[in-house]
Amino acid sequence: MAIFSKNTKKAAKTEKKAVNVKAAGEKALANSKLETVIKAPWLSEKALIATERGVYVFAVPAEATKLTIKAAIERIYKVVPTKVNIVNTEGKTKALRTKRGIGRRAARRKAYVFLKKGETITFA
Repeated sequence: MAIFSKNTKKAAKTEKKAVNVKAAGEKALANSKLETVIKAPWLSEKALIATERGVYVFAVPAEATKLTIKAAIERIYKVVPTKVNIVNTEGKTKALRTKRGIGRRAARRKAYVFLKKGETITFA
């Protein structure tokens, strides 16, 4: 059975691969401008309730990744996130009071940043 085999060469290869991917991600983060990754905190009733549980919500650009968001939070707010989730919100279609009739709001992207228990971010 493969589960109980004593072949450790495969395990060593997968560990090396994981280290290489992490190193490549760190190089990409060093080259980018992390200050532009976080646009602003997302201020809504749902987001403010989530801050009591250690979850903070931020508006982020469409090209931001979880790794870049995590690195930006570490650099800007000096806290280490445990997890980052990203949500793409579609733009709403709204009725206009003009001859055009229908307009569309812009699509947005937000990131949910989870912190360890006891850690907080202050916006001031």
